[in-house]
Amino acid sequence: MEKLVVAHQAEFLPYIGFFQRLLKANLLIIADSVQYEKQNFQNRNRIKTVRGAKWMTASIIKHPVETSINQIFLSNTIDWRTEHLCLIRENYKDAPFYNQIYPIIVELYDYKCEKLVDFNINSIRKLCELLEINIDIILSSSLDVHGKKDDLIIDMLQKVGATAYISGDGAKKYSNPKSFEAAGINVIWQNFKHPVYPQVNGDFLPYMSSIDLLFNCGIQESQKIIRDI
Repeated sequence: MEKLVVAHQAEFLPYIGFFQRLLKANLLIIADSVQYEKQNFQNRNRIKTVRGAKWMTASIIKHPVETSINQIFLSNTIDWRTEHLCLIRENYKDAPFYNQIYPIIVELYDYKCEKLVDFNINSIRKLCELLEINIDIILSSSLDVHGKKDDLIIDMLQKVGATAYISGDGAKKYSNPKSFEAAGINVIWQNFKHPVYPQVNGDFLPYMSSIDLLFNCGIQESQKIIRDI
């Protein structure tokens, strides 16, 4: 039986391409044991505002460069949660499904946790639930994996018995599919094409957080849109 796996860091309120990849998989490996990277999507994402795209960033405690993702702690000295909720409320209050989605977003931000990865995983699980994506999730830190880059991913995949790896298109720049083939793992490229849907606040902007889709289209239509990509 084929076992299709996605391996990825737990992003902050991920965009819809992240979830579209999960539709095709049996298992998601959250790569929490790898080094945290600045200027990525691990502690931030974008929403659409009346002035265009704007980053929402979760404040984290200062840490050494080599720190793994699962050792990144959220800051309690900056009230970034309230700041985000105010920004979301102000810019989506006129969205068609604001009343349906905003209480759910408040629940996400009310989740009590100390680590960034826990906030992100909780959000991913809830967004999967809204989008009717049923997938098992495990952490790379539970697998005793080793190596770097492709070798690390291959080790993760072998530990869970993967037959295929569903990879984002961006990995084509640095990944070597032959390494996966030699390990008996087929690489399936996502080939994501961003859908256009109705948005508040002006002309359409792609690659926002998935909450943009939910606010504008609602739960049922969002489920349909990501399945039609």
